[in-house]
Amino acid sequence: MGKQLTEQDLIDTFDAFNRHDIDAVMKHFADDCVFYTVAGNEVYGGKVEGKDAIAKAFSSVWQTMKDARWDHRNHFVKGDRAVSEWTFSGTNPDGSRIEAEGADLFTLRDGKFVVKQALRKQRPPITK
Repeated sequence: MGKQLTEQDLIDTFDAFNRHDIDAVMKHFADDCVFYTVAGNEVYGGKVEGKDAIAKAFSSVWQTMKDARWDHRNHFVKGDRAVSEWTFSGTNPDGSRIEAEGADLFTLRDGKFVVKQALRKQRPPITK
């Protein structure tokens, strides 16, 4: 059995998300990771495969929502599974805001994420 991912690794990953630091975010993603997004045409949302494609997807969120954040986080790791609970917030290009609770369900292998399943409450954008 390889390295175990820890709660501190999850904390560090979400701190990197909030800094929009793609290299630090991707530190714990396996090359063959699969990311199931919160939105998409399938029952699971969308599907992004591979570390490079996932990094590009995350970076595009930060380009669209310059203030994207995942706050009020709670994390735990149990064997080859992990959970992160958070409140996502960000401003769309049209000025409307998103604020919604969500969670990531992770499947782990050798201290890396091999599946990241993002789940978020569906809530209308907040307009001024």
